[in-house]
Amino acid sequence: MIGLEDRRVVAQNILTAHTEGARLRLACETAGIDVRTLQRWKAGGGLTAGDRRPDAARPMPAHALSPAERAKVLSVVNESRFADMPPARIVPMLADEGVYVASESSFARVLRDHGQAEHRGRAKAPKARRPPTTHIATAPREVWCWDMTYLPATVIGQWFHLYLILDLYSRKIVGWEVHDSDDSIHAAHLVRRTALAEGIASLPVKPVLHGDNGATLKATTVLAMLYWLGVKPSYSRPRVSDDNAYAESLFRTAKYRPEFPANGFVDLATARAWAANFVRWYNVDHRHSGIRYVSPAQRHAGDDHVILAARHALYLQACKRNPARWSRDTRNWTPIGAVTLNPERDSVVAMASQVEDIQPLAA
Repeated sequence: MIGLEDRRVVAQNILTAHTEGARLRLACETAGIDVRTLQRWKAGGGLTAGDRRPDAARPMPAHALSPAERAKVLSVVNESRFADMPPARIVPMLADEGVYVASESSFARVLRDHGQAEHRGRAKAPKARRPPTTHIATAPREVWCWDMTYLPATVIGQWFHLYLILDLYSRKIVGWEVHDSDDSIHAAHLVRRTALAEGIASLPVKPVLHGDNGATLKATTVLAMLYWLGVKPSYSRPRVSDDNAYAESLFRTAKYRPEFPANGFVDLATARAWAANFVRWYNVDHRHSGIRYVSPAQRHAGDDHVILAARHALYLQACKRNPARWSRDTRNWTPIGAVTLNPERDSVVAMASQVEDIQPLAA
């Protein structure tokens, strides 16, 4: 519905364009209306009185509920046995008694008109849960993921606890510790050590640290440390298993390594030695499939662009020597761009990628 002032502006612009030689149909399409709409405005006084539909007299439909029937609906829904029930339950119960007062939609309409359409009953009304916040990493030290996993000991029932912090953009393990207990003090010290090692104090924007809803990661000690460091905490939704997928995938990679002891670790020192070797292998030697098979350390240092460009040049030379072996383009060695955690909308990822002028990766 176009207001009177907007109608006059649109009509004047169309008239000006038509006077200058533009075709009337094209001028109307450019303005966003149809030619018949403009004709109706001129013929029916739409450019002087505006749209008269809001003020039109609409007769009551013949099949509408009468005042007595509406009063009956209110009387029924306010009975003590129906006071905490929605119309979806009231109507079937009345039908079982052989009583028909009105349809379910009519019940709901009458309740809404009389301000009684709120949640009925003692239980809290359901709340709409918003999707997880999208975190986009376009460079190292912007988004971190962390979690804790259990490492079995040779003694049944005994466990060691591996804490890991992963940089979302580069997939590099930027912080890790192994302890014989699950304590928030260990988590707080790990965050502090990682922040010092990564030099976030000099960053204008501190990273986001995403974790699950475990009690250790949400403890007051950890929150106080994050506040002191300027790191913004982020948490997965309750009872959702894939909001921290990168950390879970990292733990799976660790526990399926050939050197992972199937019968458990003998002691804490052995667990820490294994973790140190794994972190070195993962960061330096491992060619990660999610970042075009460069190592996390190379991507963290920004060397992936040079490495991938050299690979691309090598493949172009091979294609030039034997062009018949390539029916299409050579392998894609374009550097991976923005990495997202829990993407809500593709447009968010696309916008961030356009700002950085990089290729997006919604994962």
